[in-house]
Order: sequence, then structure tokens, then C-alpha cells
Amino acid sequence: MVLPLRLIPRLAAAARLPRAPRPISRRARLVPALAMAAAYSTGSGADRRLLFRQLFEKESSTYTYLLADVADPDKPAVLIDPVDRTVDRDLNLIKELGLKLVYAMNTHVHADHVTGTGLIKTKVPGVKSVISRASEAKADHFVDHGDKVHFGNLFLEVRATPGHTAGCVTYITGDADGQPSPRMAFTGDALIIRACGRTDFQGGSSDLLYQSVHSQIFTLPKDTLLYPAHDYKGFTVSTVEEEVAYNARLTKDKETFKTIMDNLNLPYPKMIDVAVPANLVCGIQDPPPKI
Repeated sequence: MVLPLRLIPRLAAAARLPRAPRPISRRARLVPALAMAAAYSTGSGADRRLLFRQLFEKESSTYTYLLADVADPDKPAVLIDPVDRTVDRDLNLIKELGLKLVYAMNTHVHADHVTGTGLIKTKVPGVKSVISRASEAKADHFVDHGDKVHFGNLFLEVRATPGHTAGCVTYITGDADGQPSPRMAFTGDALIIRACGRTDFQGGSSDLLYQSVHSQIFTLPKDTLLYPAHDYKGFTVSTVEEEVAYNARLTKDKETFKTIMDNLNLPYPKMIDVAVPANLVCGIQDPPPKI
């Protein structure tokens, strides 16, 4: 029996670390990311397959992303980084839009919220959970670097981007004919707009994160739209070109970056003791005992 999740063999090797990013000339004009993002806001039009929605959970400042192939008769959809608190909202939207949810996916094992994948599976029979094999978490399907996750005639490429955690991946829309243009990258916590995820727990490594972003994200076409798992300053989307030019941490050389990360002095995540154990088992928690 062939699973609907079609995987290709992992790439032979990750891309080499490129040279330090060049500053953009003052004469160069950055294409506004929001203007490009608008092209995916409705999914309407005869020549458009992709329906895209960016959803927000305010308690953990988490973005959840809904993508669907609306040109396919079944309108198959995927949900990236769902949050348990907003599962009902997300599923109601999916119902209103007439979509068929096939995959609930995580970019990594989150420490600041409980994933909604387990709850979704109890509410929508047939939905499969997806996470990286390196995360060592529970899921229906495990993905590795170079795999492709298909929904209808669209697909997401998997790139390993460890550093925030050992199992982080970035999901990127395809580069073949009929795929969205410009490409879209869902970076999880590896890259946050003008910043990046912390590296001081869950197998994090500032050295590895720097290498991951520069080799797997900054090498994408400069107009690639970047969508993070979180934002705390009101940003919604960026581009590779913008982050190469303006990211306050990742534009530095590696040693300076490591020094910055070693001195963030961030507080212990308030949800980590609940979120990480729950997310390692797909977000399914034991019900509280009856009193």
C-alpha cells in the first residue's frame, strides 16, 4: 500500500556554507514582502492552486499556517504548527473553506505551547501528524532532509535546520512547474524576522543554527517569503533578501553571532515543563484525574 505522503531520498549532502552575506547596495530596492504575500491571500483565480492563511495564537505569539491545493477536487490541505488552544478555530476555518485536512505538521518540538496535532487527530479521523525524525517525537510520518510532503499537486520540501533544537526543519514550497512563485519558507524558530530562536536548551547549538540558516535558508532565491513560527513585534512575513540585509543577529560573522546568543540571558520558558513532554507524544496529554 502506498502512503499518500510521498518521500524522495534525502539529499546527498546539505548545501555548503556560503560566503558572508554581502550588504545590499543603497540603490537596491527591497521588494516589499507584504505586497508579495498578498498574492497568496485568497487562493482565487483560475491560474492559482494555492490557498494560504496565516493564523495567530496570542498567548504564545505563535503563527499557524494553512495551505491547500484548491484546484484539486478534494482540496487537500496541510496545517503547520497548530496550537492546542486554537484547534477549534482552525478546524472551523477549514470546514468553512471546504478543505480536506490531510497533514498536521510541526517544524520542531515546541517549548512554549502544546501542539494541536494530537487534538486534531481526535477530531478529524484520517489526519496524519508529521514531524522530523531527528526530533525523536511521536508522529504518524517522520521526515528527513530532502523529503517532499505532497498535498494534491503541490508539495513542501523539507530542509533540516537544526540549532534552535536538534530536530528543527524548515518547510519550503516547491520549485517545480505549477508550484507557488515566489517560494515560501516556513522556518519555525530557526529564523524569526530580524532575529532567530534561542539555542540554550533542547540540544540547541548557536554554531549549528548559524550554519543551518546560512546554508539552507539564505541560499534560497532572494524573493522567497519567510514565515516564522513566532513574532513578538508585529511582523508577519519577511524575505530572504531582507533578512540577509537586516537580521540583527544572522548578518554578523559566526563568532559574533555565537557571542550574542551566549549572552541573551533569556528567562526559562514558562510552558517548557508542560509543552515539551506533551509535544514529544504529538500533543496528547493524559486527562486530569477525576476528583
